[in-house]
Amino acid sequence: MNLNQFSTLLLSLTLVVSCAKSAKKKEDKPSQRPNIIFIMSDDHAYQAISAYSDKLTTTPHIDRIAKEGILFTNATVTNSICAPSRATILTGKHTHINGKIDNLSPFDTTQVTFPQLFQKAGYQTAMFGKLHFGNNPKGVDDLMILPGQGSYINPDFITKNGEKINKQGYATDIITDMSIEWMDKKRDTTKPFLLMYLHKAPHRAWWPKPDKFKEYTQKTFPEPETLFDDYASRGTAAKTAEMNILKHMLLSYDLKVFPKTIEELGIEVDERNAKLFNYSEFHRMNDEQKAMYMPILDSINLDFKSKWLTMSEKEKTKWKYQRYMQDYLACISSVDDNIGRVLNYLKANNLEDNTIVVYTSDQGFYLGEHGWFDKRFMYSESFKTPLMIKWPNKIKPGITSDEMVQNLDFAQTFLEAAGIAIPDDMQGESLLPLLTGNTKEWNRDGVYYHYYEYPGEHAVKRHYGMATKDFKLIHFYHDVDEWELYDLKKDPQEMTNVYNNPEYSEIVTKLKQELKAMRLKYKDSPELDQKFIKRYNEKKDTH
Repeated sequence: MNLNQFSTLLLSLTLVVSCAKSAKKKEDKPSQRPNIIFIMSDDHAYQAISAYSDKLTTTPHIDRIAKEGILFTNATVTNSICAPSRATILTGKHTHINGKIDNLSPFDTTQVTFPQLFQKAGYQTAMFGKLHFGNNPKGVDDLMILPGQGSYINPDFITKNGEKINKQGYATDIITDMSIEWMDKKRDTTKPFLLMYLHKAPHRAWWPKPDKFKEYTQKTFPEPETLFDDYASRGTAAKTAEMNILKHMLLSYDLKVFPKTIEELGIEVDERNAKLFNYSEFHRMNDEQKAMYMPILDSINLDFKSKWLTMSEKEKTKWKYQRYMQDYLACISSVDDNIGRVLNYLKANNLEDNTIVVYTSDQGFYLGEHGWFDKRFMYSESFKTPLMIKWPNKIKPGITSDEMVQNLDFAQTFLEAAGIAIPDDMQGESLLPLLTGNTKEWNRDGVYYHYYEYPGEHAVKRHYGMATKDFKLIHFYHDVDEWELYDLKKDPQEMTNVYNNPEYSEIVTKLKQELKAMRLKYKDSPELDQKFIKRYNEKKDTH
């Protein structure tokens, strides 16, 4: 071999080695598949996010997600109650398919969840905060979750190995601390990650941090126009539900009036109210925490004592509404602060550009509309849920969509964004066309809803229905057979049921046909309705 041939061979070998090193280096680099941070609060009404309306409060950090991405104004849930909503999100299936029709029914553990698919595809997965069913979710590499509802103050958490540990402090801060610590110190930086960052707040009973508690008890909030709704146009379900602010919101457990204060006024103390308060967050506090809370609690009780006996029913409703809003919105203010911490961490650590950030709630919530608190109904305040998503260089900043989307769609959306195959049995639709501007590929006109937990807490009757941008058709069944129809363009507050109005007879016929087709599409049926009613009755008879 002459010198030229040797030089050529040496160059070739150098190129081969160089290419091999380059390939290896490329493999070792963090994947270009997007990271996903799924942020979900519990019972956060869209009305309490200033990206939707600043009438009640401001949420500048949550709003950042909308400003830097897309805001959905017609995002809805398939079943407006905590555990079923979470089961739908994880599986991409309606609750009659995944088994979690209500908070007590068992989840079908043979169901595949989207974190499992992410884990299998090479993502590192973690979950911190409130899951609310089961203590060992599949597909999660690292977790610290609240047992059941969990606590706001000095909460307990369950670890990956099932150990229960206590952490001192405020849950909203602690959940954020754990999430940031995991991103900063525990994750494998060569892998893309899926982080489920799940807040307990603002779930009932609402306990703010001391500084927020003090600040918000000094505020007064505008009342909803429908606070004194008499349900004249509605059927039995609205009239018999037990979620009225005046009648059903508990003075001690919900609104921080001490049972002894109620006794001092000569008012009979409701045993359930007193018992719940005795197990409330107040009794989890250490002495230092009580010293911060007591002056505020004393001022609430003094105000109650000075007014309650002389107030009319209407004035009592107004007083309870203000107390409710003060605590609820104070809890949200802490959520907003902490989301700001996470967004700032992403930016400071060069993670922002390749991370999808989602903010949502497990359902909507009534903030005095129709005189109510809680959720469950298919009426807008509980059926709709906040949803905003940012994905730099993929989603145009500051856009809004009014398309009918659901929590049923989240799993498919995340899987497609990550380039992971979507199982055929998932029932939602990927939102990617709406996120990336390919709106012509989106063709859904309506969504399906089904609520099951009756008889049960708040006594909201079983119902199913469908909604489009223009109309909502609801069928209450089980111990009643009643239909309601709302013209959402003319009547966005859903005050007038037009089901029996002759002018809407053709629309009723059309929507009933579409609803029947939806039930078939999603494999729901009258037979399943009766099966679940029978199952409930059998459980009731054994207790």
